[in-house]
Amino acid sequence: MSDKTIVSREIRLASRPVGEPGTENFELVETEVPRPGARQVLVRNTWMSVDPYMRGRMNDTPSYIAPFQVGAALEGAAIGEVIDSNVEGLPVGAAVAHFRGWRDHALLNAAEATVVDTGIARPQDHLGALGSTGLTAYLAVTETAPVKAGDVVFVSGAAGAVGSVAGQLARRFGAARVIGSAGGPEKGRKLVEDFGFDAAIDYRAGSVAEQLAALAPEGIDVYVDNVGGDHLQAAIGALKVHGRAALVGMISGYNATEPVPGPNNIYLAVTRRLSLRGVLVSDHMDRLPGYARAAARWLADGTLRTEETVLDGLDQAPAAFLGVLRGANTGKMLVRLDT
Repeated sequence: MSDKTIVSREIRLASRPVGEPGTENFELVETEVPRPGARQVLVRNTWMSVDPYMRGRMNDTPSYIAPFQVGAALEGAAIGEVIDSNVEGLPVGAAVAHFRGWRDHALLNAAEATVVDTGIARPQDHLGALGSTGLTAYLAVTETAPVKAGDVVFVSGAAGAVGSVAGQLARRFGAARVIGSAGGPEKGRKLVEDFGFDAAIDYRAGSVAEQLAALAPEGIDVYVDNVGGDHLQAAIGALKVHGRAALVGMISGYNATEPVPGPNNIYLAVTRRLSLRGVLVSDHMDRLPGYARAAARWLADGTLRTEETVLDGLDQAPAAFLGVLRGANTGKMLVRLDT
């Protein structure tokens, strides 16, 4: 390509939200992207991910990952096609994964792009079941709160990207009974009929603790937490002695403007000798290639099932992200950019 720049679009953080974000916190702008220099590639993004953790990055507070900057483009996991390259091993036409989503085109240094094998799964699967989403679920049920044969497992946010995979993997690794929570009867039906859960809790229909007690009267062995709040309190109340919980996320408190109260039954963690352990997939990205190969086999043989909620076009990325925070998705929320 001979031109020195191309015109692209990106989504920038227009302002920091207080409480629940809105479309006013985002800005779609045109920008010029230079052609790649030495050891760089230019990528046309085809798919991007929106994930709950991004809400925390909208705040100007210290965390495990740097906050988004007002006036700058947001970022996140994306898949794209190399359209110009000065890197051996990243040829034009290659499908690559990277972390410069929220834009149509990304200029990347060689180390920022990883070729993905579109022969083992669709490109977008590398953002979902084969990507950090799936790896998070895998780590939750194999290492953080390892599932053992015969366990009763409870997964909150079970119709979401991580939860739907975690429940299925819990079954694969020996769970005797898998219970998931979701919002509304349709999502509950999908948990049982599509994802193979034994039972579903509709958190909109009544007390989570009461519904969990009815479905697991003898208690649970493992809890995968994506929600926090009343779900975490219910799970602590239901965990057996030496029960284990993987703390993945607590989306119920992401828009809170005041400190979120902790469970008032936390002392049960002492008397029942519970293990409540957090997991960040960023600590384990070296495990992704091996996990992805295994998950691709599970997808191919039908023992791992996924679902996606897809919005089309970069201009729809803010709506997709806000939808995730409001529980509008089943499975992975994705934005398709090559429309």
